[in-house]
Formats: sequence, C-alpha cells, structure tokens
Amino acid sequence: MCLGLLITYKKTNMKNIKYLTLIFGLIAFVGCNEPEDVLKDTNIEPEEVVVLPELITGSTDFSTYVSIGNSLTAGFTDNALFKASQENSFPNILSQKFAMIGGGDFNQPLTNDNFGGIALGGNRILEPRLVTTGGAPVSLESVIGPVTVTTDVALNNPTGPFNNMGVPGAKSFHLLAPGYGNISGLLTDPATANPYFVRMTGTTPDASILQLAMAQTPTFFSLWIGNNDVLGYATTGGDGTNPITPVDGAPGVGFTQTYGALIATLTAGGAKGVIANIPYVTDIPHFTTVPYNALDPNDEDNGPALIAQIPTLNTVYGALNQIFNLVDPSRVISFSSTEANGVVIKDETLADLSSVIRGGLLSNRPAFEGFIAQFGLAPEAADSVATLFGIVYGQARQATADDLFVLPSLSIIGEVNETQSAFLQSQDLPEALADQFSAEGVTFPLADKWVLIPSEQDEIKKAVDAFNLTIETAATNAGLAFVDANSLLSQLATTGIETDNFILKSNLVTGGAFSLDGVHLTSRGYAMAANEFMKAIDAAYGTNFEASGNLVNTGNYPTNYSPLLQ
Repeated sequence: MCLGLLITYKKTNMKNIKYLTLIFGLIAFVGCNEPEDVLKDTNIEPEEVVVLPELITGSTDFSTYVSIGNSLTAGFTDNALFKASQENSFPNILSQKFAMIGGGDFNQPLTNDNFGGIALGGNRILEPRLVTTGGAPVSLESVIGPVTVTTDVALNNPTGPFNNMGVPGAKSFHLLAPGYGNISGLLTDPATANPYFVRMTGTTPDASILQLAMAQTPTFFSLWIGNNDVLGYATTGGDGTNPITPVDGAPGVGFTQTYGALIATLTAGGAKGVIANIPYVTDIPHFTTVPYNALDPNDEDNGPALIAQIPTLNTVYGALNQIFNLVDPSRVISFSSTEANGVVIKDETLADLSSVIRGGLLSNRPAFEGFIAQFGLAPEAADSVATLFGIVYGQARQATADDLFVLPSLSIIGEVNETQSAFLQSQDLPEALADQFSAEGVTFPLADKWVLIPSEQDEIKKAVDAFNLTIETAATNAGLAFVDANSLLSQLATTGIETDNFILKSNLVTGGAFSLDGVHLTSRGYAMAANEFMKAIDAAYGTNFEASGNLVNTGNYPTNYSPLLQ
C-alpha cells in the first residue's frame, strides 16, 4: 500500500519545489511498488532463491573418525610437517564437516611450530620447510636465517590417542609393523623406526599404526596408502636403494596381501570408510619440472658460460663419437650453441663399452697423445686417461624427452662433483682439469639416482597399476567409498581442475595444487582432495555434502605459505 505524502512549505521558492517534487516522486515510485515490480519494469529478472537441502548422514556414523595413511594424510607440504599444514590436512577438513552431522573430536599430533623439521634430543634430524619468494623453492633458513626446530621426539611428544594416523614416509607394510614408532630404533637402526610415528606411540612404543587406529574403535575411516611403495623408488631415480614393494607376498610384505589385511581389520567391526588409489609419478612436478635438455645456451644466467665451453665439449665428445658411431650411434653426444642440449646421463641398461672405448682411443696412439696434449697431459698419460674415459663414459648417453629428472637434480646439473674430481686428481690430473671433467651432466654423466629412464618408469607404472587394481577391488568387495586420485592428479597435469574461482594445475610454485617439494599437495590441494572424498562418500553412503552446499571453498586455503609464518 502507498503512503500519502503531505508536505507544506512556507516561503519556499519554485526552484526548491521543483527538486523536492522530483525527489519525492522517486520515493513514491519505489514505495508504491514491490521489488519484483521494479525489477520487471527495468527488465531485470529477480534472482532465483535456491533452497538447499539439509545435510544428512545417509547410512554413515561419523562419531569416531580415524584417518590412516602417509604424508598425504598427515598434511605434509613444502617438504615438511608443520602446524599450519596439519590444520589444513584433508582429514581435518573432513572432520569439520563430519562434526555437523554427529562427528566427534578429531585429535592430531600437532608439531610445535611452523618451521617444520624434527629434532632428536636437541639434534636436528629432519630439515625445516621449503619456501618461495617468487622463484624456485629454497630452504626457509636461506630466507629468514637460522631457526630452532622445537619439535623434538625425545622431549615433547603430544598425548594421544590421535584420530589422524597419517605418518609421513610410511609404506603399506609399515601400517602393520610393530616397533615402527619405538624411539630406540632411531638410535640404533633408523631404518626400522619413523620419527613422526615415534611422536604418536606414547606409552605403547611397539604398537603398530593399525593397532593404535583400531584401539579407538572407529565408526568411519579413511585410508590413503601405497604412494610411498613406489615413490621411494622413483625419488631415488630407481637406483635400487629404495625398492618397489612387491605386488604379492605375505601380509606385511606384499602389497596385495597387506592391503587386504588392512581392509579386513578396519571393517571387522562394521565401520564404513573411504579409500583412495595412488597417482602415476609422471603426473607430479617432482618428475616433470626439470627439462631433459637443461643445458640451454639461451639461458640468461648460465648460457654464456655454456657457450664458452661448447668447442671443448665437442672436441672431447668428438673423440668418443668416433667409437660410438661404429658401435651404437644412439650414444653420440654433441652440443649446440643455439639449441637446448640434453643432459649427459649414465644409463645402466646400456652395454658397458669401457674396454671398447679404451681400446678405440689407444688404437691410434699418436692421435690420442696429441688429443690429451691440449689439456696439458704428457704422452705417457695416454693409457690411464683412456682407461678413465672408458670408466666414465662406458654407459653414457645424452638424455631425451623420454627421461625424467628428479627435482633435486636441478641444483646439481653443471656443478662440480667433488668426489669425482678428487678421484681424478688421485689419478694425477691437475685440480683444474679434474674439475673440468667432473661437471654433473656435462662432462660427468648424471648418476642413476638423478634420472628415471624409460625402463624404470615402466616398472613404476606396472606397480601402480597393480596396486590400484587391488585398491579398487577392495573398495568394490567391501562396499567402501572410492576416490580415483590417480585420475584426479592426471587431470591436474593436463587440463587442470576448476574449483571455485581457481583452476588448479600441477605446475611447481605457480600451479596451486602441488607444494614446493613437487610431491605433496598444497593446503588448497588438500581442500580439493577433501571435496573429492566427500563426493565419494555421498555416492557410496547417501550423504549429501555436495548437494547441500557443504563442500569447502578451496579459495579459503593457502597455496604457498609465507616465509614469515612462525
């Protein structure tokens, strides 16, 4: 209904009356129409009010939620575990949503600071987190100076029980291993114990991860395990120091049997849960950031120095290429002054041509003596130098686009390998010449630990496929919710994933999904993962986290933490 407006003016002029009439006319127009009428009159459709359904539990009981897994479950990011990252772990995010429909408290073994790192009796055994100031990842201390790691497994462990049983570094069989959290193992044989789990065992140092989880009688669980069963092999370049877990074997040995024992135990009391499979290493930036042709003469920083060395490099490799062309042309090594060059690597799958190289070089002794003379070496050094060439380049080749390099290799390519230089000096080479022939990936082939060659990548893929078949089969047989993390992370590496107002991608530093270590997710990435876990729970158990608008806004979670965060 309109309200009449009666205005009496005394001694007012006509000009004021004109403006007042206009103002009150507008007031009357608005006051006499409903909002819908105004919108229609101005051709603006009223915004439709969407009423979302109430969040429901479906067939779940979230009263005691326990998460089990490795670093991805713990909230590990930027190569460390620290308080802020733990608070943004995907299980903690889930627990906050579960609390809305009957979920109980969720206790995590929080660290003591935001530096990251672990100490043992005052001695640092694990380093603080990585940070960025806009460029490549660097150590926290290189930016803010020395810090004191205050999380000490011998002095200040938190009190359990813990709902988040994510243990960084754990493989599938570690979940069943007694003594994995006993501090005595760290003192006598560090390979048998894990400092992160030592913080969680309290008065039961020999209890397994699974035992401590089951002691809480979980009504709902999440399990994301298996990444480290192949990742350890991959991050060590497949050099054999950290082998892939066998697909088959007794529980606690083979992945299939171990995973079966985990699921059987977790579901024995009727608990429901959600499980996730594992990604291909080729989809994570730890293995896709360093280019195979990192020796680029067009690089602003290192290009000029490389260009200056190319004539000498092509002279040295020219002597070897004469032999390679006769035996195996795929091994020919040459450097361009205009195009990016492949890094020189050692490929252990190649036949060892050490003796062939030595014999070939000495077959024309006068020419070889003249060759080494340009480096200041006497003719009588020919035999020892030919032997050294055979040892160093017997399995050498230049990298191709099919090779993957681990992220830490970026900091050593082109650097002098001091051990190799010392060895060459022990063979009577002058220090300057020994250094010249010890440049990583340039004159000294990169060792196996820095590169994943195609055959090693194939080993990893076959293992991942077998593990993921076991995981998906377990989800089907036990009626559990299933998250296809493999497909999810592959999508990050290709098209990216649109979430809220962001497109998350796998690019290191800038992609938003992966943290600065190139392996673990950022907090925003963990929020994305939490949403995928909730969608899977909706599909399996009739909850409606997505339909009720209760997925988290990933934009509320950080990507790169400030170096000043303490």
